[in-house]
Amino acid sequence: MKTTDQLIDDLLELAFAEDIGDGDHTTLSTIPSDAMGRSRLIIKEDGILAGVDMARKVFEKLDPSIKMEVMIEDGAKVKKGDIVFTAEGPIRSLLIAERTMLNIMQRMSGVATMTRRYQDELEGLNTKVLDTRKTTPGMRLLEKEAVKIGGGTNHRIGLFDMILIKDNHIDFAGGIEKAIDRANDYCKQNGKNLKIEVEVRSLDDIRRVMEHGGVNRIMFDNFTPELTKEAVKMVDGKYETESSGGITLENLRSYGEAGVDFISVGALTHSVKGLDMSFKAF
Repeated sequence: MKTTDQLIDDLLELAFAEDIGDGDHTTLSTIPSDAMGRSRLIIKEDGILAGVDMARKVFEKLDPSIKMEVMIEDGAKVKKGDIVFTAEGPIRSLLIAERTMLNIMQRMSGVATMTRRYQDELEGLNTKVLDTRKTTPGMRLLEKEAVKIGGGTNHRIGLFDMILIKDNHIDFAGGIEKAIDRANDYCKQNGKNLKIEVEVRSLDDIRRVMEHGGVNRIMFDNFTPELTKEAVKMVDGKYETESSGGITLENLRSYGEAGVDFISVGALTHSVKGLDMSFKAF
C-alpha cells in the first residue's frame, strides 16, 4: 500500500500532467526564461485557511528554487484582504504552479470552513463531527486533512482501516448477527486489529446488536432526533454511537443534544464551495 507522501506525489504528478501537458505556451512565449519575480496569495472572502503546507509541496515539486514566506498558517481564521504568503522565484515557475496551487488551497479551505461551521454548531456538547468517504477522487487525503484543520474528526480514511457493516452488507450476509460474526472471524484469521462499526435501521436492530455484541460503534441510520435520544438511552454508553443520514446544519444540534458521540456529515466534502483567493504579482 502506498504511503501518504507517495499518494500526494501521485496527485501532483497528475495535476501537473493534465494542466501543463507539453508546456505552458502562454508563459513560455511571453516570459523570458531568466526573469525573476514575486507573487502573494490574497484572501478574497472570510473563512478558515487550509492548504499552506500543500502549496509548499506544489512549489517544491515544480521548482525547488521558489522561496515561500508564510504569514498565516493552516487553521487560522482569515478575512478578505489578508496576505497568506509570498512566493519568490522564476516567474515562469510561479505562473505555471499558480492554478494547481490555488485549486488545492481553495478546495481545502472550503472544506475547513464548512467543517468549522458544523463543529461550531455543537459548541458546549461532547459530540464530534465526522467526515465520510464522499470525497473528490484523488484528493481524499487532502480533504480529510482539511476536515481536521477545520476542527472536525476523521472517520475511516478508506475501506482498509476500519470495518463498517452497512445495510447492504447485512442484507447480503443474511442478518446483523452473521455479518458481525464474519467480520470478527475475518479479523482473527487475518491478524487484523480493526474497529468494527455496524449500521442499524431501527430500535429492534439496536437490541439485536446489544444482545449479540462484537462491535465497537453503532451507527443510527436516518433516525430522527427523537428516535436518536431513545437509541442513545438503549446503548447506555456500552458502545460508541454515531448518527448518519439526513443531517443538515439546521438540525445538527438537535442530534448532538440527543447524546450521540459522533455525527457523520457527507456535506463537509461533497457539497463544498472553494474559498475565494488569488495569487498576484507585486
